[in-house]
Amino acid sequence: MIRQYELIEKVRAYNPKADVGLINRAYVYSMKAHGNQKRASGQPYLVHPLAVAGILADLQLDDASIAVGLLHDTLEDTLSTYDEIKGLFGQEVADLTEGVTKLSKISFEDKAVEQAENFRKLLLAMSKDIRVLLIKLADRVHNMRTLGAFSNEQKKRRIARETMDIYAQLADRIGLHALKAELEDLAFQILEPDEYTAITRRMADWREQDDLVGRVTAVLKDELTKAGIKAEVSGREKAIYSIYTKMVRKSLAFDQLTDIVAYRIVTDTKRECYEVLGMLHDRFKAIPGRFKDYISAPKPNGYQSLHTSVVGPFGNRMEVQIRTREMHEIAENGVAAHWLYKPAEGTNVKAEETQLAARPAHDSRSSPYRWLKSLVEQLQGVDDPAEFYENAKLELFSDNVFAFTPKGDVVQLPRGATPLDFAYAVHSNLGNKTVSAKVNGSVVPLRRVLENGDMVEIVTSPHQHPNPGWREFVVSSRARAAINRFLRQQERVEQVRLGREILEKAARRDGWSWTEKEFAKIVTKLPVQQVESVEDAFAALGQGRLFPRQVMEIMAPELAQPLSPAKAADKAAEKAVERMAKRKAEESAGRIVDEAVGLEGITPGMSVHFAKCCSPLPGEDIVGIIATGKGINIHMRTCKNLEQFVDQPDRWLPVRWSSTAEHGDLRQFICRLRFHVKNDPGALALITSTIANADANIIEIATENRNLDSTSIRCEMEIKSKEHLNKLIQHLSGLKVMLRVEKIYGWS
Repeated sequence: MIRQYELIEKVRAYNPKADVGLINRAYVYSMKAHGNQKRASGQPYLVHPLAVAGILADLQLDDASIAVGLLHDTLEDTLSTYDEIKGLFGQEVADLTEGVTKLSKISFEDKAVEQAENFRKLLLAMSKDIRVLLIKLADRVHNMRTLGAFSNEQKKRRIARETMDIYAQLADRIGLHALKAELEDLAFQILEPDEYTAITRRMADWREQDDLVGRVTAVLKDELTKAGIKAEVSGREKAIYSIYTKMVRKSLAFDQLTDIVAYRIVTDTKRECYEVLGMLHDRFKAIPGRFKDYISAPKPNGYQSLHTSVVGPFGNRMEVQIRTREMHEIAENGVAAHWLYKPAEGTNVKAEETQLAARPAHDSRSSPYRWLKSLVEQLQGVDDPAEFYENAKLELFSDNVFAFTPKGDVVQLPRGATPLDFAYAVHSNLGNKTVSAKVNGSVVPLRRVLENGDMVEIVTSPHQHPNPGWREFVVSSRARAAINRFLRQQERVEQVRLGREILEKAARRDGWSWTEKEFAKIVTKLPVQQVESVEDAFAALGQGRLFPRQVMEIMAPELAQPLSPAKAADKAAEKAVERMAKRKAEESAGRIVDEAVGLEGITPGMSVHFAKCCSPLPGEDIVGIIATGKGINIHMRTCKNLEQFVDQPDRWLPVRWSSTAEHGDLRQFICRLRFHVKNDPGALALITSTIANADANIIEIATENRNLDSTSIRCEMEIKSKEHLNKLIQHLSGLKVMLRVEKIYGWS
C-alpha cells in the first residue's frame, strides 16, 4: 500500500515543479469524503484512490491526473458534487472526475444496457480528454489486482470478461503495453484458472532448467560491440495470456513454443536500428516471413520497432525487437509517453493539437488521441446502446490491413475488410454511393476480402443507396454504423409517408378535414412521447404509436362525441354503402376482406371465432376451419388441435391477416402469458406497470405456483398483434425480477 508521502516523492521524482498543494488537498478531501467506507477486502476505502494515484504517478502523469486519481470515486460513492469539486479544485479536475464517473444515479432495468451506456459515456469523455482513459485504466488495474476479495464468482467473471473485452483492448490501442498485459493476465486468471495455473507452473519449471536468456543476451552484447554499435540488450518473458493465446491459435504444446522470451535491443538512433538488423541477419539465420518494420509503418497506437526472428546462437529460435530509446518509452507507456498534456519545453500544445487534427484519419502518424475521436465519430449515429457497445468491441478487437487509394494514400482497415469498408473509411458519402470496385486494376465483388498492399478504386453512382444486404459483409464499425444510419433515415421517411396517408384516409372516412398548418398547432398536445414536430407526429402514426382517432379528438372534438341515434344510423348507412362499394371492388380483384375482424379471405357476413386453444394474433400464420352451423374458427397453423381436421380438407379455409390488423388498428386480441418471477418485494407491481406502459390491458391474473425462491403467474391480456406481443415480452424479460416469460396455449 502506497502512502501519501510516498506518492508525493514519486511525483516529485519526475516532476520537481509539481503542485504538491493540489495533490495534498485532493488526498485530504478524498479521505474525508469516503470516511469510514470499506472495500470488499475490509481495508479502508482510501487505499484504492491512493493506489490509483500511484499507478498514474508510475505513468508520470500531470498534477491534475494525480489529483483525480485520488478523487475519482467521490462523485459516484460519496455525497460530493461536481460543483463542490469544481469550487475546490477547478474545472479541469472537476471535468476529469466527472468523466470517469459511471452513470450510477440513473436506474436501468437491463444490466447490459447499463454497461453499454456507461461505456458510451466513458468513450465520449475520453475522446475529449485522453486522461480520462488513463485514469480509468489505472482504476481498473487496481480493481483487478484486488478482485480476489469478492466472494460472488459470477460478478468476478463478469468484471474479468469486461476487462478482457474492453479495457485491455483500450490499453493496447493507446500503447500501454504493460497495463494491457497485466489486465489480460489478471482477467485470464479469473476466467480460466486451470489454464493460468498450468502455464504459470510450466514457466517456473522452464526458468529453472537453463539460463538461456542470460547466455543469449551475452552473445548479442558481444556481437554489437564487435560491430561498433552502442546499445542496450535485454530479454523479457511474454505474458501468461499471450503464451496461452499463441498455444491455442497455433495448436501448440508449451514445449513447442520457441519465443517465450522476446529480446530487445535499444539504440540511440533510427539509423542504428537498421544497422543492428543487418548485423543480426548477417550473423544469424533469419526465419522467412518473420520480419516486420513498424518504424516506417507504425502501429495505430504509435508503436514503432523492428521485429525479426532468427535462429539464435544455441540453435534456439528467437524474436528480436529493435528500437530507439524514444520508441522504447512509447512502447512501454504508449500515449502517456507523448500525450498532449506533457509537451516538451517550448512546445505549443494548441499548435500540436491543430496539427494532429489536420491529419487524415488514415494517416499512420495520427496519435491514439485521434483514433479515439475517430471511433466516436464512427459510432455517433448508433442510438441503441447495445449496438454501440458491440460495434465498439468489434472495432477494438480488429487486426489491421493496409490498402492504398489510386493516389497512393494508405487506408487502415480491420482484418477481413471489403472494398465497401474501404469506401466508408475514406468517406461515408463515398460508401453510400458505391456501385462496384476495382482491386489492383480488376473489377471484384464488393464482398471480396482485401489483403495488405491492395490498391482499391471505388466506382460510384449518384443513384446508388445502401441496402440491408450490405450489413452482411462489411466488418468495420464505421461502415456498419453509416449503413444503419442511412437505413434508419429511409425508414423514417417511409414512416412519415405512411402516417400522412393513414391520417388522410381516416379524415376522409370520418368526414373531417385538416391542414398541415392546423396539425402543427396541436402536435405538442398529442398523447404520445417524443413528438415535437409534424414529421414526428406522422412518423408516430406510421409506427402505430399514435392513432387517427386521437388526432381527431383534438382537431375535431365535436365528431369524437357520441352521435344521436338518428345521426348514428345515418352515419352507419353511409359507411355501409362505402363498405359495399369497397367489397365489390375487392371481389372484382379477387381479394375479399372482412374489416370487422381484420381478415382476408372471409366471405362477408360469416361468423368468425378466434380459437382459445392457440389464441392467434395478427402477424402469426393462421388458417380457418369451417364449423358446421357456427361460422369459422381461426387457428394458428401450428395449433395441435388442427390434427383432428387433417382428413377433412373441405373444411380448411386459406385466410390471412389484413395489413390493417397487423398494424393493430382494429381491435385488441386475447393472449395468455405465464411469468416465472423472483420472490422480490414489488415484483408484481413492476410487472403490471410494465404491461400497462406497453399499451396492453390485463383481463385476468392469477398465481399458479409459489416456492421458496420464485412464483409462477399466469396472465390473460389484450394484445394488438404479434409484434406488440414480442415487444411486451422483450420489456418483461429485461426486468430484474423476471426469470422467464412464455406464451400459454389454452386457459384452465
